[in-house]
Amino acid sequence: MEDICKNWSMWLKKTRFSYMSEAQVEQTLNWLNVIKEQVLALAQIKENEKIADFGCGSGLLGFGVLEKFKDKVEIIFSDKFEDCLEECKKILSEIKTENNAKFLQSDILDIKLPDNYLDCAMTRSVLVHVTDKKRAFNELYRVIKQDGRYCAFEPIISQNTRYYELLLPDQISDYFEFKKAEKEFMENKNDSLVNFDAYSLDNDLNEAGFGDVKVEVQVAASKYIPSKEAILSWFLAPPSPNTKNMKQRFLDYFDEKKVDNFILEVQNALSDKEIKISSNTALIKAVKC
Repeated sequence: MEDICKNWSMWLKKTRFSYMSEAQVEQTLNWLNVIKEQVLALAQIKENEKIADFGCGSGLLGFGVLEKFKDKVEIIFSDKFEDCLEECKKILSEIKTENNAKFLQSDILDIKLPDNYLDCAMTRSVLVHVTDKKRAFNELYRVIKQDGRYCAFEPIISQNTRYYELLLPDQISDYFEFKKAEKEFMENKNDSLVNFDAYSLDNDLNEAGFGDVKVEVQVAASKYIPSKEAILSWFLAPPSPNTKNMKQRFLDYFDEKKVDNFILEVQNALSDKEIKISSNTALIKAVKC
């Protein structure tokens, strides 16, 4: 599984959806299109503005701006990973639309732009990979003009359905040990994936100086029937390059034999049965006052 996670662009295209069926992938892509439209609606972009898609990845938001405005705005595709920028450049060369696009290799914690440069900054599933979110908000505040906007979408992973909630104690050996371990690493304040919620995002944005802060949480419940192979991918697919997958997180608590047995028991308990999971996301808008 890790062989297809050599860089961010490969992870975005392959690893990210590796545990999903074709129907789930299609559903997810449709959902991403909805997210794009929601963030762009919040952004209220106008002609002649300067816009940045930070942590652009494969450019969902940036290309959404291009679809609507072409060369009537300056759109900056920015990412700390060169392979993501190369992927966006390739896509741009293939669509051959009129544009005023720029590409910036830059970390959101140290944005290579001058103060008060942007009319609008956007991110999608970026803060979830940033441990120091306060520092990120301070940088975003710095590069946005007075009355400029920051708009974002972020998954609130800390509040999503957990494994132990899908299982019964009599289905898993040492159920309560694994429950305790999962609770601990899903509440780790040093883990960027889970060290925030809607309240902390609101608080950090206000502390950075933003005003008119709105963090709207959406809860999506879904039902599906996972296969054994899909469940195995839950444990082996990394949430991002160079980040521990779920199996590795449990290995911080137990030996490999015990973790492998746990994975097998989860497969036996849940495969080919309908499960219900809840996913929490946040739509964010803030204005530089």
